[in-house]
Amino acid sequence: MSRSHEVEYCNLELRFDRRLIRNFIKALIQEGYSLYWSESEQQFIISIRTGRKLIKLKFERIGEKYKIVGDYSFKDEKLAEMMEKMIGDTRGHAVVKRFKDRQILIENIMFGEIIRMVEITGIEHKVLYQKEPVVTVEEVMQALRSKRPDERIPVLRLELDYELSNLQDAIVANDEAAAQASKTKLFELRHEMLLLEM
Repeated sequence: MSRSHEVEYCNLELRFDRRLIRNFIKALIQEGYSLYWSESEQQFIISIRTGRKLIKLKFERIGEKYKIVGDYSFKDEKLAEMMEKMIGDTRGHAVVKRFKDRQILIENIMFGEIIRMVEITGIEHKVLYQKEPVVTVEEVMQALRSKRPDERIPVLRLELDYELSNLQDAIVANDEAAAQASKTKLFELRHEMLLLEM
């Protein structure tokens, strides 16, 4: 990734303690960034100057812990590396979009590791990597045949994740028919999940 390439972080779900924020601030200072921070009862905000741009990272307080909120876009390579280190260290979830020329690389990250990587060039999109599920096909088939909620719910969660991924692909590709089919399937899966959790 060169400095002219933009990286966007969406759907961030990172939870951590105050120590990680202090370490992050210390690392930013060591890298030579100009920054300041402010704190209130609800939020901790770090404002980072990158060239002529000011980036405000917002951390929402949840009890004794913090959660980063918002979507962020960086053209600064080092700041992007630090953000990705934070995602890995917190075993967080995120969707990372890398824009390069006329190409977009989308990484879905769960628990700090990439589970799916898609490359989009123009109207074409290609799955470069998809993590294999930890359950075997035989286990899935057995669970699908089972009506016991404790066996069906984990499989249902996998189906929901898969269908959400399909929906995201359809939205990115502007494929309204595929997006509507995914939404219909998600509605059915959600209904089944609600019935099983009663």
